[in-house]
Amino acid sequence: MKDPELTVVDILMVEDNAEDAEMIMRVLKKEYPRTPILHLRDGEEALNHLYDQHLKNLPKIILLDLKMPKVDGLEVIKKLKSDEKRKMVPIVVLTSSQEDCDIIESYKLGVNAYIVKPVDFEKFNVAIQQIGLFWTILNQHPR
Repeated sequence: MKDPELTVVDILMVEDNAEDAEMIMRVLKKEYPRTPILHLRDGEEALNHLYDQHLKNLPKIILLDLKMPKVDGLEVIKKLKSDEKRKMVPIVVLTSSQEDCDIIESYKLGVNAYIVKPVDFEKFNVAIQQIGLFWTILNQHPR
């Protein structure tokens, strides 16, 4: 059985780059210290988590990288957005890919936002703060 604390997560971050994941976690934990956050390293881990029978609640938001090993972000989007129970979970693509084909395909599959990771450290931090503020505090989620 899974750790019961991991069955309730507000922000699910799926990111294979350890440095990016660490920066994102640092900002989110500083700005939203009471928000449960789970970091997974690839799409396969994300799907395993989201389809775990012990999962009590779906996250308020999924921050999803596209270019990952095992199962890439586009496959994760496709699976979740075609699932009646999971398609309501907002997915924000947070990636370094600026390729038109990735942006177009992501939106066709149903993502809620597509954000290219800023290279500048300060801009990166501001982007993460704003994502957290909007999706975990301001945005109304279905009950």
